[in-house]
Amino acid sequence: SMYVGNVMLLILNLPMVGMWVQLLRVPYAILAPIIVLFCCIGVYSIRNTVFDIWIMGIFGIIGYLFRKVDLEPGPLILAFVLGRILEPALRQSLLMSAGSPWIFFKRPISGTLMTFLVLFVLFQIVRVCWQGYKRRERGQG
Repeated sequence: SMYVGNVMLLILNLPMVGMWVQLLRVPYAILAPIIVLFCCIGVYSIRNTVFDIWIMGIFGIIGYLFRKVDLEPGPLILAFVLGRILEPALRQSLLMSAGSPWIFFKRPISGTLMTFLVLFVLFQIVRVCWQGYKRRERGQG
């Protein structure tokens, strides 16, 4: 059914390519409120609660702040989506190992992934420290 949907989308959108190009010429000051309005309508239509609109607004503000501080919002979104799935599995694993985190390093695949994760985090820390050191060195020299 995905193939049928994609073919239908292709058939319906090919004649409308000109309209989509014209949509790109709409000023951002007009387009942004329209997008926010449709987002609010979509969020409200799911459960008919104003609380969901407030949550959407809060996450919009968080996304704006992420963009202002030059942070990627992708990992945060991924954490919110996968958190509900992964938390019970984490709890079950820690219960099986009596609270020891070494269960994640015992098997070859999970051990390799966790080792790469630790190395990646350490590499990022060293990289940031090295860049700070280079900046200080250039500032003094």
